[in-house]
Amino acid sequence: MAGLTRIYTRSGDGGRTGLADGRRVAKSGRRVAALGELDELNAHLGLARAWVEEESANALLLELQRRLFELGAELAGSGRTRIDDSMVEAVERAIDHRQAALEPLRHFLLPGGGVPAAQLHLARAVCRRAERALWRLAEKEAVNPSALKYLNRLSDLLFVLARSAAAEETPWRPAT
Repeated sequence: MAGLTRIYTRSGDGGRTGLADGRRVAKSGRRVAALGELDELNAHLGLARAWVEEESANALLLELQRRLFELGAELAGSGRTRIDDSMVEAVERAIDHRQAALEPLRHFLLPGGGVPAAQLHLARAVCRRAERALWRLAEKEAVNPSALKYLNRLSDLLFVLARSAAAEETPWRPAT
């Protein structure tokens, strides 16, 4: 990647933006919306890394951030499939490994449990939104099926990481 000499280009002032393959597309389009959701998710993972002190969880979050950049590059038209089923399986293994150390879930949980856990719950919710945006794109354009599975599993992993980071868990109880 060539160095950026300046951050602003003015090329997006008319409501269009450039993709990696050179196409100019509407900023209001489904592809750009999905890319924006991935960007927001990645920022939330960065904030989670600032709060999570467990070294292995922090390293995992960093790897997830890198994978989200790969997914973004794929969606931006890099010309390469970057997310595959082996990456989905790696997330599943991480879920299984982390979940083995947790008490079985007996109730729905209220998001919280301290700042690191709450941030991971927020990242989970944003991940679900990113997944929905990617599905909306898939209704109109071809989307790598592994990328859809990846985001689905990623939200599950973030839930398990939030549980692992929680100082305490608060079960949801119906009002009546």
